[in-house]
Amino acid sequence: MKKILNFTIALWCSLNILATEKNVTVEIQNNWKQDKTDAPIAIKLNEISVGFPIKSAIIKDQNKEIPSQLDDLNGDRIADELAFVIDMPANSSKKVTITFSSEESNKQYESRVYADMLISDKKGKHVPITSLTIPGTSNVYNQLHHHGPAFESELVIYRIYFDQKQTVDIYGKFNKGFELKESGFYPNDEQLAKGFGDDVLRVSGSCGVGTLKGWNGKKATHVEPVRYRTERIMAAGPIRTVVEVEDNDWLYQGSKLNMTTRYILYAGHRDAEVYISFEEPLKKEVFCTGVQDIKESVSFSDHKGLIACWGTDWPVNDTIKYAKETVGLATYIPQKYVKEEVKDKSNYLYTVGNEGHNSFNYNITFTSMKETFGYKSPEEWFAYVQEWKQELEHPCTVKIIK
Repeated sequence: MKKILNFTIALWCSLNILATEKNVTVEIQNNWKQDKTDAPIAIKLNEISVGFPIKSAIIKDQNKEIPSQLDDLNGDRIADELAFVIDMPANSSKKVTITFSSEESNKQYESRVYADMLISDKKGKHVPITSLTIPGTSNVYNQLHHHGPAFESELVIYRIYFDQKQTVDIYGKFNKGFELKESGFYPNDEQLAKGFGDDVLRVSGSCGVGTLKGWNGKKATHVEPVRYRTERIMAAGPIRTVVEVEDNDWLYQGSKLNMTTRYILYAGHRDAEVYISFEEPLKKEVFCTGVQDIKESVSFSDHKGLIACWGTDWPVNDTIKYAKETVGLATYIPQKYVKEEVKDKSNYLYTVGNEGHNSFNYNITFTSMKETFGYKSPEEWFAYVQEWKQELEHPCTVKIIK
């Protein structure tokens, strides 16, 4: 009897161990006419039933392992999405196998992205933080190193201002690689001599590249007044960074809005995804976004959601130490959200809205002419962003096979 009992317990333990893993086959299709390098894939885990809390995952394309990451995007300590990038030839299909497990893994992939947010203590030391909430009447802009969260891929660096402007600002690189952790967005003379990039845009009160703004019928307005403002880093690699800005009780156009802006930057990408969500469905509120009208700029619009510019200006107020920088900016908004193409003193814009719905999304990108891997003329840049729009309109599709 004792032997039977021991065997039963051993069998139960064995089955229980096996039940903590499950293989799922996923089919990815690129139905576009062009190859896709580092195509971003995000699988929502609530669409996959594995029967246990997912703590780790391994993805394989035949025998090749694909680096990935699990992200908790709502702060409940449970993974919501599995993210990875994959190369997809034109008009192709691949099946990958994902092994989900209830056990945490100590596997570490080399990170292809980076993000940080730093606050200064009384001695001026920069202390890493991942989230900060302040009353809307408070000002911590100068207490935060690089003025808010910053995030990078091998190609570019973005930062988000922690104030009512919430501006998306940019840092251009000469060479592909990582600089943010070492330079802190402000390279010193030694780093500049080594070939580091730098801040390449003086955004002032503009929308920079793709900052969501209010619209008063004549010009873009800042996100104020609000009751509380939060900026946080939700994920920092190895495949993507996820940074959020949350505005609570924004008094705007007769409404009290609770708005979250999420920026996602994938490995191998210069463009970032922007998702705007609201606690309640929108009414008739109208917002705007686009690109800054840089000094001496030329612009391009397809009048269907794509707006871009190319211009040259000093990136900071110090015109002695720093030289002028030339950059290209672009924002693409799906046409279903576009209301009108407009212009104010500082920006090329589209007004946007989505009455009756809780969200809308768009994409942003930029280049610096200092890049050895980038674009050297407005003609090249405007040709690229039109192709970029086409690629965004033909994303890879994902199908769960089993």
